[in-house]
Amino acid sequence: MNDIRIGPTARPDALDLLPLDGADVLRTLELCRDLVTPALREAVSGLPPDIGRAVEYTLGWRSVEGLPQQAGGKALRPALALLAAQAVGAPPRSAVPAAVAVELVHVFSLVHDDIMDGDEQRRHRPSVWKAYGVGPAVLVGDALLALALNSLARATSGRIGAAALTFLSSSLVELVAGQAEDISFEDRPWTGQRAVTVAEYNAMADRKTASLLGCASGLGALLGGADATQVAELTLMGRHLGRAFQASDDLLGIWGDPDVTGKPVFNDLRQGKKTLPVIAALGSAAPAARLLAALLGTGEGPGVSDEQDLRDAAELIAAAGGRSFAAEAAARHLEQATRIITGTAVESGAAHALAAIGRFAVHRSH
Repeated sequence: MNDIRIGPTARPDALDLLPLDGADVLRTLELCRDLVTPALREAVSGLPPDIGRAVEYTLGWRSVEGLPQQAGGKALRPALALLAAQAVGAPPRSAVPAAVAVELVHVFSLVHDDIMDGDEQRRHRPSVWKAYGVGPAVLVGDALLALALNSLARATSGRIGAAALTFLSSSLVELVAGQAEDISFEDRPWTGQRAVTVAEYNAMADRKTASLLGCASGLGALLGGADATQVAELTLMGRHLGRAFQASDDLLGIWGDPDVTGKPVFNDLRQGKKTLPVIAALGSAAPAARLLAALLGTGEGPGVSDEQDLRDAAELIAAAGGRSFAAEAAARHLEQATRIITGTAVESGAAHALAAIGRFAVHRSH
């Protein structure tokens, strides 16, 4: 997957490219974040003071008390937008409006997701609803979504502007549909005819997670002047990265290092979440699958709570093949994304950086 071969040379007007080093992923993400942050701050600056402070907390710029902080998070989606533009031979700053829009939509989805899931922590800090209350958190999410659409609309016009807004809104509809499906899974049993299947789970994850990563890379290519084929290919690339990312995230939700996830180990099992490793394990013919089903219970409401039962459940999931199934899915989608990068990108730095970011996002500590 490290062998990236680049097609035709980039356009001669491809100035102001990021000085990328495919081996230094964190530096690449930092460069992309630095390029996008001023536009993000400008977008947020017009909000009323109270909601603005809460939005700045959400973005990691302030503490709950209002003190300035260094922003956390890797800004993966903005990076995909900027690198997709550079990959097709355009200056990455041409995709800054796309990067701003997708990041605001992403953060909006996290704020509302934490409310629905009751998650009290996000990136080692109190989640927005825990810090400010549910009502203010809902308003923060609403403000982020409005800013996303407004920022993209103000920065684009004509045919490209209409296409960009349609792209973003369509991805948002997918994201909402995926979130609704995820919520509906909570009331379904672990086993039997109504159990969630791997195919159903993959379709949900494609909408909830992969759609926005595909939107980030596709929008970046669109604003970078790519042709329709390049936009479609880089959108598909982002979706494959999103599928790989979700499979990896599901592994982290059970076996992840709390220092990486900001949540306790076995967190998804505590909450009774129907994620890929568990669903795959329960659908296997391994003897461990029957033991796992007995341990998990009906699948409705909270999950396993006893610490020893949590450890036993995690071991049974692995024994039934669920852990390896999710890891193989992540690797397969990462490989497919890398192949698309190889065949589509015309600028070598961005191609290597995109491939490296994909590996970084998938091979986190689990």
